[in-house]
Amino acid sequence: MTDGPLVLGIESSCDETGVGIVRGRTLLANVVSSSMDEHARFGGVIPEIASRAHLDALVPTLREALDRAGVGLADLDALAVTSGPGLAGALMVGVAAAKALAVATGKPLYAVNHLVAHVSVGVLEDSGTEGFRGGFDDGLPRDLGALLVSGGHTEILAVDDLSRDVRLLGATIDDAAGEAYDKVARVLGLDYPGGPAIDAAARSGDPTAFRFPRGLTAGKYLGSAERPGPHRYDFSFSGLKTAVARVVEAHEAEGRAVPVADVAASFQEAVADVVTRKAVLACTEQGLGTLLLGGGVAANSRLRELTAERCAAHGIELVVPQLSLCTDNGAMVAALAARVVAEGREPSGLGFAADSSLPVTTVSV
Repeated sequence: MTDGPLVLGIESSCDETGVGIVRGRTLLANVVSSSMDEHARFGGVIPEIASRAHLDALVPTLREALDRAGVGLADLDALAVTSGPGLAGALMVGVAAAKALAVATGKPLYAVNHLVAHVSVGVLEDSGTEGFRGGFDDGLPRDLGALLVSGGHTEILAVDDLSRDVRLLGATIDDAAGEAYDKVARVLGLDYPGGPAIDAAARSGDPTAFRFPRGLTAGKYLGSAERPGPHRYDFSFSGLKTAVARVVEAHEAEGRAVPVADVAASFQEAVADVVTRKAVLACTEQGLGTLLLGGGVAANSRLRELTAERCAAHGIELVVPQLSLCTDNGAMVAALAARVVAEGREPSGLGFAADSSLPVTTVSV
């Protein structure tokens, strides 16, 4: 299917400047400029640096996306931008650029939710990763759940209607999973970003060497299906991060070498275990027969392996888009907006503002 509105989407919620162009469900261009290297010496994203990097990268990224798609601004049916959630300053750059383009071109502008946009890549054609189903050939299923795991977010969503009705089932109450990876990598003396570094180190480690805590899995937090606890589907990684630091400190205090591979493998197992366990629990109890795994941490080998294993055991179909569509990108913004446009929704206009804490229930502003 190649019919549908031609939409350009801009993403700038964190450290990636993304511009994507789609026509309906067909991806025409997806260009991303990352400022990751500029944050490496700090061991995490510095908001001011990210904002300035967006200013430098946005116009070149826009031009490259238009060239790859073979279209001009005049050809577009609509513009779209992430208005939240994310880093306030970073969001403002993308929102300001999108508004300027809307004024200059006269094209309607749609402000969309960053988290819901991650799910929208599932509607794009040829979005799959080898070994996993990557998208939905005939529209989103009505029983769709989403597990988003990244440096800034760890959420479980129920998607009843992509453009209108998305519910938050569970989320982290402190660090995101990707943030915990970065902090633990720093403690272990590994490179930034922590996700790939820990994944690589863990391959030669023993995941059972240390029994690290699984946050919010005690009975008082989980409750039961009949009487759910206060954090049945929620996550917490701060205690896990502290437990890793204590192990490292103990080895150093005793003059022993830190078993980096074993600590990395045990930490990774704790994250994958609790994330997949709660996601599958939410799906089975909420009647969600399909689960989409997205976010940058979806690249983690153990998370993908364990998610696939547990979904298969519970009869849940797993969908994993290709990595370039899992991380932050403009294509996901354009894909969500294309669906909103196709349904005849009114554009956002120019009166909206960037909202760093935009709730997932607000799909389009």
